Amino acid sequence: MPSDSHRLTILTAEEIDDLFGFPRFTDEDRHLYFDLSKPERAAVDAHTVSVATHLILQFGYFKAKRQFFYNEHNNVSEDLRYILERYFPGRNEESIKPPSRPTRLAHQQIILKLFDYHLCDTAAKNDLERKAQRIAMLSTQPVYILREMLQHLTNQRIVIPTYTFLQDMVGRVVTYERNRITQQLDQALTSEVKTQLDTLLKADEQVYRINALKREPKDFSHYELRREIERRKFFQPLHEFAKSFLATAGISNESGKYYASLVKFYTIYKLQRMAAATARLYLLCFAYHRFRQINDNLIEAFIHLVDKYENQAKQAAVDAMQRALIDASKNLKAAGAVLALFVDNEIPGDASFASVKEKAFALLEPERFPIVSNYMCNIEFDKVGFEWSHYTKLSSTFKRNLRQLFSNLDFAGRVEDAPLLEAVVFLQDLLRQGKSPRQTNPSLFPVTIIPKSLQCYLFAKEKGKKKQLNVDRYEFLIYRLLRNALEAGDVFVKDSIEFRRFEDDLISDARWQDKDAVLREIGAPILLTPIKETLKTLHEKLEARFDAVNQRINNGQNAHIKVNGAADKRRWTLIYPSAEESVNNQFYSKLPGVGIADLLWFVVGDTGFLSAFSHVLDRYVKHDPDPREILASIVAMGTNMGLWKMAEVSGLSHASMTTTARNYLRLETIRAANDAITNATATLPAFHLYDIQDTLHSSSDGQRMETQIDTINARHAPKYFGLQKGVSAYTLVANHVPINAKIIGTHEHESHYVFDLLYNNTSDIKPERHSTDTHGTNQVNFWILLTFGYFFAPRYRDLHKKMDALVGFKHPNEYGDFLIKPSRKTYAELIEKEWPTVQRIMASLAQKDVTQATIVRKLASYTRQNQTKKALWELENICRTLYILEFIDDVELRQCVQKALNRGEAYHRLRRAVAFVNGGKFRVKTEDEQQLWNECSRLITNAIIYYNTVLLSRVYEQKLAAGDQEALTILKGVSPVAWQNVNLFGSFEFNPSTSKVDIDALVAHYADPAYWSNVQEPPLG
Repeated sequence: MPSDSHRLTILTAEEIDDLFGFPRFTDEDRHLYFDLSKPERAAVDAHTVSVATHLILQFGYFKAKRQFFYNEHNNVSEDLRYILERYFPGRNEESIKPPSRPTRLAHQQIILKLFDYHLCDTAAKNDLERKAQRIAMLSTQPVYILREMLQHLTNQRIVIPTYTFLQDMVGRVVTYERNRITQQLDQALTSEVKTQLDTLLKADEQVYRINALKREPKDFSHYELRREIERRKFFQPLHEFAKSFLATAGISNESGKYYASLVKFYTIYKLQRMAAATARLYLLCFAYHRFRQINDNLIEAFIHLVDKYENQAKQAAVDAMQRALIDASKNLKAAGAVLALFVDNEIPGDASFASVKEKAFALLEPERFPIVSNYMCNIEFDKVGFEWSHYTKLSSTFKRNLRQLFSNLDFAGRVEDAPLLEAVVFLQDLLRQGKSPRQTNPSLFPVTIIPKSLQCYLFAKEKGKKKQLNVDRYEFLIYRLLRNALEAGDVFVKDSIEFRRFEDDLISDARWQDKDAVLREIGAPILLTPIKETLKTLHEKLEARFDAVNQRINNGQNAHIKVNGAADKRRWTLIYPSAEESVNNQFYSKLPGVGIADLLWFVVGDTGFLSAFSHVLDRYVKHDPDPREILASIVAMGTNMGLWKMAEVSGLSHASMTTTARNYLRLETIRAANDAITNATATLPAFHLYDIQDTLHSSSDGQRMETQIDTINARHAPKYFGLQKGVSAYTLVANHVPINAKIIGTHEHESHYVFDLLYNNTSDIKPERHSTDTHGTNQVNFWILLTFGYFFAPRYRDLHKKMDALVGFKHPNEYGDFLIKPSRKTYAELIEKEWPTVQRIMASLAQKDVTQATIVRKLASYTRQNQTKKALWELENICRTLYILEFIDDVELRQCVQKALNRGEAYHRLRRAVAFVNGGKFRVKTEDEQQLWNECSRLITNAIIYYNTVLLSRVYEQKLAAGDQEALTILKGVSPVAWQNVNLFGSFEFNPSTSKVDIDALVAHYADPAYWSNVQEPPLG
């Protein structure tokens, strides 16, 4: 494979130093790493003091970094002094001579043997390169390949080679993989596909074809969906070719998405200038993924529109029923007068019925009689009948909008779904042939799919004729049943991302053949443990918890539960002590304001987050970015100001800012920059002051954001947006720091993204306990989070509603007079039977081929009554029961949960203050832009939190050294979520030479002990 003299930039300088830099020990580190085991002590005792000292030195360095270092470095004297004082008292440092090369090599062999490690020799390097080649087939992201290589070396217990060696190897395998794929593509391309790919880069009436095809629909209007369908037709032949080629070439879904994403960032000019084979590869991957995204968009539109028309019909029925009741009630008085005619003595007994009828009609109009008589006979208004009559009125509307979607999608299902699929295929064939269903013989329609309860509304019978099918109503019934089946997972679309068959989301059969290796790679202990052992442990915990909870209630130890009534009529309520943490604490009121540009430059200097912004062209870029333009672009997007306005107020060029933003600001770089700030925050002394019960306790919640421009993921939510549309910014917050975030639609359930955010958190902050409100709970989250090592601790809006879901390993009657007891016995046998499939589903969640949210959504909302789903939900019930019992019993847990959720709310207030321009509304055109602008807002808030945490850390260290316990207690309650000391408005100067942050001067404000005597202590808890 060819090598490239220009090495890839993979890691930041800090990351390189962390991995390969010389160990720098504190006294605590020296005590840990220079401690000798018996075999190590025996090896040391076999040498002279001078040689033994250096051997101990290498023992410590190898334990710390699994690499070899020698004392040609100038910073080993402290370590040598410690070793001499501990192991050879009385010997001075001058008597210790540097070891010779043969001695150093001998030390290596001793260490390698004792630690069962090996050098990275030629054979190991060749094996590593083959491993890197396989990794590159999964993803050509250099940092991903490097991390997997390092993990491989650790697993094989091989000493890590130099960083430059690894750089060169990564560069070779990336180049080789791209060459391999492009060569295969060149051989596989047909002339038709080649022509179509090349056409994408040609102008059509001054508009490049690829630019038109990149556009996404703004909403679900007829015009937007019509254009999306046209794009689908263009991509379809390319998708069919790509589906076959990508599988043959062994390109992973992750690599394919990466190549496709490059098309969004490269300009037409750059795509035209690069090698034709490379450009075609990128375009083909883009066509493949765009086609599947289009299918998802069309299905989402189909479901949304069917919901919309169904809701309209139901509302029309409700309105009609209200009108009918009002009309009937208005005539009740007259109806009473009509009834009085039967006992009127003035009417002779032999009077004709006609004369009585005439009097009755004088009291109540004839057409009113059916309304009143139906009302009086308590015959309910036929709401369902009115709904279906309303579908007839809507027929022209739903035909215009739904037919184009329905006829352009290919649906599939299981054997039991055959009746629905038969009707779908029949209707699709008519529409695709351009035939009108109304003009088709009604007897040809498959009618077994019509439920008996609806047959009276879909068939009309005329005198002397057979029942006639109402074709318009039948058509909408098929759309409605298809909507239900798509949401339930019973019917799917093969070439889709979100709506494909559930089994396609799971680990492939070929990979699952080596099940044990897959599970070991994931490293989740609960999946490796036999299920009988796990159930036994859960059984013991659950029964012990039921006993303890009820005992503490009975003897009055649980003072925060109030029980009323007696015997079977006992009722209980929980008291929820508050756990408030203030934002914009008075601590910050003494500080002079700092401009956002100055603050960002300060954070850049401390964290180096600007190094995360690599050029989209990787190694091929010939100049460094202007850091002022990167910072200005971040602030422009993060505050919703936009690049045009930022150019006006900052004095920077709009054109150059646009170029910088296009080349450097993308999701992967802005997330890496956020991680750099987050990781730096986690190292500050004050960070762990925010631990809750000495635990890193996170929370996640959504913040509604109105969209000024329609996007396909924006939805109406009257509660939040009135008549407008919006999205939700779902954020994971730990110790006040926003460590991950994602934009989701307001129609999407937040619980589907809880595990996604936790598992795909790439920062160094790893939560142990996680809380959500009720929206974060579903039928699988307790079990999933337990599997991957998280303790799930939600807050339920109404805990009493969950009491019926409590389960136990014994029959409820065996729990006697317990106040809190299960409603049924759990199905342990079912869990044991389905355990292999449960393992496969959990393992699939750990892979990157499909987003975790997609699998969780299907698991949580899967209506098909299969045994695996029941087993998963049963595991969830056990985990939920354990938690609810602890939640009832432990007031501190309830307080911790509330505290964690409060921190999420505090972050939302800070983010709202940051994204202040345009009323906080998104004004971007695509979902990708929403994600990017939200990440920029998160970066600014991260920077503010880091800045405040630095201040708090410096003051904390100052007060700790002074032994000022009163100030230390107060500091623990001061949140870093504050912005009263940050100027988010005004002009923006991004020149680093103008940065005026003097952290020492700011900390000096808090040196006077008298200041702290006037500051209130934080609330308890």
